[in-house]
Amino acid sequence: MFMKKSSNSGFTLIELMIVVVIIGILAALAIPRFMRSTTKTKQSEAKLILKQIYVNEHAYRQQSSVNSYYIPAGPASAASPNALSSIWIEIMADAKYTYTVIGGANNFVATATANIDDDATIDTWTINDLGILTNIIDDVLN
Repeated sequence: MFMKKSSNSGFTLIELMIVVVIIGILAALAIPRFMRSTTKTKQSEAKLILKQIYVNEHAYRQQSSVNSYYIPAGPASAASPNALSSIWIEIMADAKYTYTVIGGANNFVATATANIDDDATIDTWTINDLGILTNIIDDVLN
């Protein structure tokens, strides 16, 4: 009397392949954007520390008896976090960048360098005694 209708529900191989292709295309678009955003986030470390160096260099000069900027003996990095302690800056243990300050009594240029995305390009930022922050070599674009 009542006949059972058999239903073969499921996905065909073509439908599954189309889904896999769509996921591949979305991944191909998303992964480079994700990598770019993470390297941009790493660059914020350099901008923040360089701005601190700028502010603290001016504070140091105002307090200095000889009215000059502080020029450290060597670079500051995660390996030598206290190289800038005379201007009240301590580099974090997980810092990516190395910071150097060069100049004289009346001017300075602070530089931050790092390889933030494991390629041949070295990301380089500078700030001078006028507060001009510049990205000399952008590792995100290369």
